[in-house]
Amino acid sequence: MFHTKLALGLLTLALAAPFAHAQSAPPVPAKSTASAIDPGSIQALKDMGAHLQTLTRFKVSTDLTGERVLADGQKLQHSATADIDVHRPNMLRAKMVSPRAVREIFYDGKLATIAIPAQKSYSTVEFTGNLGELVSKLEDRYGVEMPMADMFLWGTPAAPLDKIESAMNAGQDFIDNDLCDHYAFRQGNVDWQIWITTGDKPLPRKLVITNRSDEARPQSVQYFDWNLKPTFKDSVFNFTPPKGATAVELRSLENK
Repeated sequence: MFHTKLALGLLTLALAAPFAHAQSAPPVPAKSTASAIDPGSIQALKDMGAHLQTLTRFKVSTDLTGERVLADGQKLQHSATADIDVHRPNMLRAKMVSPRAVREIFYDGKLATIAIPAQKSYSTVEFTGNLGELVSKLEDRYGVEMPMADMFLWGTPAAPLDKIESAMNAGQDFIDNDLCDHYAFRQGNVDWQIWITTGDKPLPRKLVITNRSDEARPQSVQYFDWNLKPTFKDSVFNFTPPKGATAVELRSLENK
């Protein structure tokens, strides 16, 4: 499943993204519990993950819009954007922007740095693993959430396919000019939908997450834009502290 808390965490930065025009999908008949998982839908996730793992140098951007539910049930919508430059196996730069905050993450294969420009502060930790390992370490050890973290987990054993309780093919839609296969999944208290480009190079283009643990059913909607021939240089992965910036220790969750 795509990390719901990562999507919601990005929203705490909270920018409105336009909804892409989509064709209406035909109604999908209800399935019994015994046949709730469509093998083709699970295979589509595996194929997407396998293709993502073949990408060595790319740029992906996302616009995310989500809802916060007030005590009286009223919904407030917030949004954010993120851009990630990647050179596998171990270089990354991510920038998350919203009207509330800007945060950057740099990884050059030796050091991982989290910077908050508005506060003129940054934290650095030594690390030499691949990007999937980096994502897990930052979240598990330091509580730092990487936007679009699942891009580095799909196609690996860390992708939690065994926890999916329901999977269906919901037809096809256009996301911008890309024809996509639309899949819907249920997992615990979360429903999620994903739109994956058709053909032999499947990429995620849209993700919708619905929180069923809240009777108001708040949703997050995320669009992805891909550049598979980026022009950035590897120097973008190196962090240089700006003048006047202060280094701050990145404390482990175990020490808090």
